[in-house]
Amino acid sequence: MTSDSTSVAVVGVGHMGRHHARLYSELPQSNLVAVVDADGDRAAEYAGKFGCAALTSLDDLPDTVRAASVAVPTSHHVDVACRLLRRGVAVLVEKPLAATVDACETLLACARETGSLLSVGHTERFNPVVRAIQRLEIRPRYIESQRISPFRFRSADISVVADMMIHDIDIILHLVRSPVARVDAVGVAVLGKHEDVANARVVFESGAVASLVASRLALKTDRRLRVFSETSYLSLDYQRSSGVAITRDANADIIGMAKDAKLDDLSQMANVDFGKMVKVEPLVVDDVEPLKAELEAFLNSVRTGEPPAVTAEDGAAAVRLAADIIEAVQTHKWEDGAALLANPT
Repeated sequence: MTSDSTSVAVVGVGHMGRHHARLYSELPQSNLVAVVDADGDRAAEYAGKFGCAALTSLDDLPDTVRAASVAVPTSHHVDVACRLLRRGVAVLVEKPLAATVDACETLLACARETGSLLSVGHTERFNPVVRAIQRLEIRPRYIESQRISPFRFRSADISVVADMMIHDIDIILHLVRSPVARVDAVGVAVLGKHEDVANARVVFESGAVASLVASRLALKTDRRLRVFSETSYLSLDYQRSSGVAITRDANADIIGMAKDAKLDDLSQMANVDFGKMVKVEPLVVDDVEPLKAELEAFLNSVRTGEPPAVTAEDGAAAVRLAADIIEAVQTHKWEDGAALLANPT
């Protein structure tokens, strides 16, 4: 903590909120004042760990608090965030922004009305491999994302689209930056009434296409992103925080080479070493915990007034596309009227 540190609170110290509290207690630019949780014992446990006050009601939050992370169940995001925004507190809401598109619009309206800062915790934006790809400034034409993991017994009350795929939805919207033209999707509910595995194909007005796969029925965790452009191919492994960029050599003109050799088609160039026509290099990845980078960016926006890295509008756009994908899943027609699970691993 420094003399100009920001007084913060964490509302909800469950699975994600406890990590927010830990990092706020460690960051020099923040002063963790309180944790708030309906479960008094849990609030007391983490308040004791991180040296702050334990509260069970927002009404008891000190007026000195300037910023807060909201990590309560999604169904309570609107109520909690709006109460804070109306007090002039800057708010970082854990993803998704809200449970429905209408709820997102309510939050956006509240932020506009109060003038308070509202950001969304799409932590993957701060993943080192995603930050590395942004530095390359490529223009994606086709994107593949895969996010699969074993069932964690959390978020079973929502579709895997809103639970897991929404991470990649936000990343893809951020990379493509074009309105959605159409969506096709299929999904299967296996363990409950909501989809546990889903595949979506999203076509953008720019012509870019994204294919997204999410499953919480796998035997292992695997999170990957592949991005194709006219001049490069990028492969990212979230799990290992690693990636590779393959770019076409500026001096390699395959068509020109074929013409010079008077070849009828490219198949006659089978003996040419393709590896010499491309440049393969690992992505430079900084070793920063994504959530820490997210909180640092949020605190910087609170301090400077700069727009947040992930705006409330970004969060609403992700929820809107997730809702469109879920609708497409639910309207998908099966020939025999039954849902068949295709290899979720």
